[in-house]
Amino acid sequence: MPITPANGQTTGTAAMTATDTADEPIMLELVDEDGRTIGTAEKLAAHQAPGQLHRAFSVFLFDEQGRLLLQRRALGKYHSPGVWSNTACGHPYPGEKPFAAAARRTAEELGIAPSLLGEAGTVRYNHPDPESGLVEQEYNHLFVGLVRDAPEPDPEEVGEYAFVTPDELARRHSEAPFSVWFMTVLDAARPAIRELTGTTTGW
Repeated sequence: MPITPANGQTTGTAAMTATDTADEPIMLELVDEDGRTIGTAEKLAAHQAPGQLHRAFSVFLFDEQGRLLLQRRALGKYHSPGVWSNTACGHPYPGEKPFAAAARRTAEELGIAPSLLGEAGTVRYNHPDPESGLVEQEYNHLFVGLVRDAPEPDPEEVGEYAFVTPDELARRHSEAPFSVWFMTVLDAARPAIRELTGTTTGW
């Protein structure tokens, strides 16, 4: 798994100019089953049933003790509010590289820049959310890495965060609601996570 230094200076023109407003809605890249861009769609429209396959990313960051950084999504979010999920996730803007989007969104949500960040493959899934009725039809780029700084989350994005061991994650997952996509992306990222953390069990 190639690991690349991440200094947080990865936002491009698309990231700086796109805003989530009524006048300028966020647009997502629609893709085919091989991940090739075939068009764009407005963010909410892409998630309305039955969903349109679009590009996304998921980030898993670990501290120096090998604990995974989880976040609980803010209660004000329109999609999957109040549930626990991986470190950060989101969608590249049209034309934005997934790596740059992953670093950008981690900074926006948690106020941190990974000290290391590497690609961990892709996974395609179709997950309806029973609470909202929205559908996650995603071609998801996975990233794993290390973080050394304490998070400073944006309260509009993140309700709380926790660093967890594998056992703590299993217990929390059995007791609290998690995002519908969490186990799918975690399972797909496990080989890269084990390489990063130097373990063959646990993660």
